[in-house]
Amino acid sequence: MRVKVRVTAKARRELFEQTGEFAFSVSVKEPRERNEANTRVQQLIAEHFNLPVTSIRFITGMRSKNKVFEVVRPVR
Repeated sequence: MRVKVRVTAKARRELFEQTGEFAFSVSVKEPRERNEANTRVQQLIAEHFNLPVTSIRFITGMRSKNKVFEVVRPVR
């Protein structure tokens, strides 16, 4: 499943809210430099879906506020 995420980096406080079925608005304290904000967003999505971080793949939007991640559920 693919999820769309609107990201605000260098925010004063961290915020993770669902705005649609597969859409989220995320604020993180980490800066955009060195991919820190994207990494933190990936961790938050993994926590939300209760999955390991390796199950969340970055698809598009590396330098944009609007990003798309793919959530891959492990086969059991």
